Amino acid sequence: MSADPAVTQIVQSLPAWRRAVLKVGSSLLAADGGGLSPRFALGLAQFVSASQAAGREVVIVSSGAVAAGRAILPKVDEAGAAIAARQALAALGQAQMIGLWQRFFERPVAQVLLTHDDLRNRRRYLNARATLNELLALGALPVVNENDTVSVDELKLGDNDNLAAIVAALIDAEVLFIATDIDGLYDANPRTNPLARLVPEVVELTPEVFAMAGGSGSAVGTGGMRTKLEAASKAGAAGIDTVLFNGRRSEVLRGLAHDRLEGTRIRAARSRIAARKYWLRHAPLEPGAILVDAGAAAAIAQKGASLLPGGIAGAEGDFRRGDMVEVLLRDAGGEQRVARGISQYSAVDVRRIARRHSREIEAILGYNYGGNVIHRDDLVLM
Repeated sequence: MSADPAVTQIVQSLPAWRRAVLKVGSSLLAADGGGLSPRFALGLAQFVSASQAAGREVVIVSSGAVAAGRAILPKVDEAGAAIAARQALAALGQAQMIGLWQRFFERPVAQVLLTHDDLRNRRRYLNARATLNELLALGALPVVNENDTVSVDELKLGDNDNLAAIVAALIDAEVLFIATDIDGLYDANPRTNPLARLVPEVVELTPEVFAMAGGSGSAVGTGGMRTKLEAASKAGAAGIDTVLFNGRRSEVLRGLAHDRLEGTRIRAARSRIAARKYWLRHAPLEPGAILVDAGAAAAIAQKGASLLPGGIAGAEGDFRRGDMVEVLLRDAGGEQRVARGISQYSAVDVRRIARRHSREIEAILGYNYGGNVIHRDDLVLM
């Protein structure tokens, strides 16, 4: 792919940062014929080393485990393979992927595998945060990946672009670097349209900007650009800028080490959501919902109130205490998503205490986790 040289030579300053997440995709690590190659990983590692030498901290979110596993057992057909086969490839390849990164650094490289449940469960989310912070304090280089060995399709986080955005918010990073195999965001597909122009800066992620990346199955979305914009949206909600750049160009990587960007900078939203509220907004939901009446919906939306049993009309699904669920208002006008939050009671318990007073909870259930079904500190409006 060739891009317009006059456009790709636009250089801008990086945002100030002390801590960052670097996401590296399989296209930069996979070798021709299978396995992993150090060809592009070396330049990325040099950028990380230069950043660390300047007193900065970096966490890598790296793909490549399945590609590495496929080289070990090439007879396994990953395309259309059973979930167990893909998980086996990931398990075989994880050590190879970590070994690739370790070869470039004198400091220890630490493997951190995250799952859907680690980010849905508040306690485990905070444990992951504490682990990453401690690894950084110890001078290690954390390399994060989704734990494909135990994840199943219906519980997967999805892709490493969005995982990187979640990790960036998890560790309070100032910038999310996404290394790809093209120079950044273009206003058209640069592989098919010679007039495509690089977009050096995005101030706001509007529908028009997303349209540049095409749909998830569109040829315009080459390189998964839409998921990168989705990740930038998540990062931006936490006050984190996203930088897209070509990880195959050594001169671009050298420029990044000196805070010069040739690529696309996607600026964060002006207002920063508090860390807890951010997690509440983006953590995966448990199937199910709590149904409320109009009075409870208004109290939550307009007064910042907690959700009490008296305003609950019912519950759907089979969620448990501590799960993240939606709060829905369903009436003659249709269905409205009011909020999402952590339920202090299971779906079975919510059904039993619906329309009752908080002081009756213990008499009905035989125990009491508090008078709020969802406390206002555990709620975020939708």
